[in-house]
Amino acid sequence: MPYLTCGLEYERSQNIRTFEGMKAIIPVAGAGILLRPHTYTQPKPLIPVAGKPILAFIVDQIIEAGIRDFTFITGYLGDKIRIYIESNYPDIKKTFITQTERLGSAHALYIAEETYSDADELLIVFGDTIADMDLAAFLSEETSALAVRKVKNPREVGIAEIDPNGFATKLSEKPAIPKSNLALVGLYKIKETKNFKQAVKTLIKENFRTHGEFQLTDVLMAMINDGIPFKTVEVNNWLDCGKKEILLETNALLLKRQGSNKPGMQSFKDTVLIPPVFIGENCEISQSIIGPNVSLGNNTHIQSSIIADSIIGNFTELQNVALHHSIIGNDSFLQGPRQSLNIGDNTEIDFR
Repeated sequence: MPYLTCGLEYERSQNIRTFEGMKAIIPVAGAGILLRPHTYTQPKPLIPVAGKPILAFIVDQIIEAGIRDFTFITGYLGDKIRIYIESNYPDIKKTFITQTERLGSAHALYIAEETYSDADELLIVFGDTIADMDLAAFLSEETSALAVRKVKNPREVGIAEIDPNGFATKLSEKPAIPKSNLALVGLYKIKETKNFKQAVKTLIKENFRTHGEFQLTDVLMAMINDGIPFKTVEVNNWLDCGKKEILLETNALLLKRQGSNKPGMQSFKDTVLIPPVFIGENCEISQSIIGPNVSLGNNTHIQSSIIADSIIGNFTELQNVALHHSIIGNDSFLQGPRQSLNIGDNTEIDFR
């Protein structure tokens, strides 16, 4: 039977072991430049999709797999991430490290070493990536492991070359001439923690940078060169929420997976809801068409509007607008034009 968690569907493996000695490390220090203006005031991992922040999908999936010990490496607007985690996940063990200089993913792990020095194994997950996979089965691999997914443009990502048995032979960060289309999706299981820590220290000490930064890809490649095996595991889907278009695609996919939370139709006057939609608490909607693929934050007020394929933030008010493929932040007000027209026969008007 398919197993559903965090809106992501996968097969539950049999006889999965527990992961009490494993620590999850989630780097969330990036500025989210490609999602501006939203990330001027909100860290990218807290941007909502399908009714909850990106980071919540990641943390929930890890908790569901059996891990309770977390390190969050924060930076830009890190206080907001800390407040969110402490408020919504009081029962997990959590440590917060601040990366004041964004010098790359390996640098983030270097400054956080003390938080995972006693861990038996590590799970590293980038805080803007949702992977559709059986995470417990991935963690149960006998060797260290890398999650991968075939992509159309491997020049934009880290990639893995593999042998016939699925073990990584070479890792490259955004290569100019890719020899593989298997992208590293930002999810890694490390069994050899001592070797990992040493490889990170060596990379920093030797000032070895790729594209101007200390890359986790180079750390793992050093471990492979030392004979440590890394099994590649292909995910069912990879939702990298770093751009507006992908964020909206992710919102639509997760809404379809988890279905609408559609309240009673009588709650909204003269309004049509087209599933799937997510409607937050204390929303007021009248004379509108909402959906498909729309997420509305809490305390949103909408009047005389048509909204499709969009994400609307908390405490936002929309009047007389028609929106599609849009992201509207929190505490915003948008009012469309009001017009009085006297149009004769054989007339065509386009307001685009």
